[in-house]
Amino acid sequence: MKRKGILNREISRILASMGHGQYLLVCDAGFPIPAEADCVDLSLKKGIPDLPTVLSTINEEFISEKVMFAFEVPENNQPLYAELEKIFPEVDFEEISHERILNEIAYEARAIIRTGDYNPWGNIVLQAGTDPYAWFEKEGLKMPDFYKKRIKDIEQTGKRDMFYKSEE
Repeated sequence: MKRKGILNREISRILASMGHGQYLLVCDAGFPIPAEADCVDLSLKKGIPDLPTVLSTINEEFISEKVMFAFEVPENNQPLYAELEKIFPEVDFEEISHERILNEIAYEARAIIRTGDYNPWGNIVLQAGTDPYAWFEKEGLKMPDFYKKRIKDIEQTGKRDMFYKSEE
């Protein structure tokens, strides 16, 4: 039995199977999930579980290089936007159209995790990233500026412990 972390075996399977650049969509209770989607439905009743709980739990084990959400969120759902800033302080945000989430990303996503949250525009796309420490530790590799910036951002937020640590 696992000692800690995500206990849900389907979410663990999905996170372990994701590659750099793929999308994971965490949605509210009303999202129209495509029939062919790999979906984990966590919804129990209104509000349980909520988006922030699911997102923060996923963030403990998953490296996101980008968080995408509807244009409407910052202005029309300030509580959700504040939660996203708190959960993902080191991650780039991108505002996209809600229609793109519904009509494109829902079909492109590696998987969709449905919550019980009733949260306007509560459909959050996590784009899988990589651990710059692990990928550029070999001698002779040159790290691109994108990853250097990412490391600087990570170290400023104190999130270094969420990444790979070489056995030195």
